[in-house]
Amino acid sequence: QVQLAESGGGLVQAGGSLRLSCAASGSISSILAMGWYRQTPEKGRELVASITSGGSTNYADSVKGRFTISRDSATNTVYLSMNSLKSEDTAGYYCNARVFSAVSFKVLDYWGQGTQVTVSS
Repeated sequence: QVQLAESGGGLVQAGGSLRLSCAASGSISSILAMGWYRQTPEKGRELVASITSGGSTNYADSVKGRFTISRDSATNTVYLSMNSLKSEDTAGYYCNARVFSAVSFKVLDYWGQGTQVTVSS
């Protein structure tokens, strides 16, 4: 089993910044990719940013130039630095880890519990 511990959410004014952290722990053989998703009742869950084991990144168009995803492979931690926040960024943010398990020989997706980001106008 893999556990994802998220932190860094909170309330911030428009134009401000936040940094989200997600640390993976447990039975990890190989993390193929990690990413951040956000969820609202209106839009459901959508990809915000992801980073593969090879370092390739992908961003939603709405956050390009404002958000940056990074990783610390030694600690299996992924970060999302969010700048120039807008009210439309308000959502629950969820960390995702795609893991290859050598025990079960399966590729599995794990999700964090989520952390709330609220941007006030």
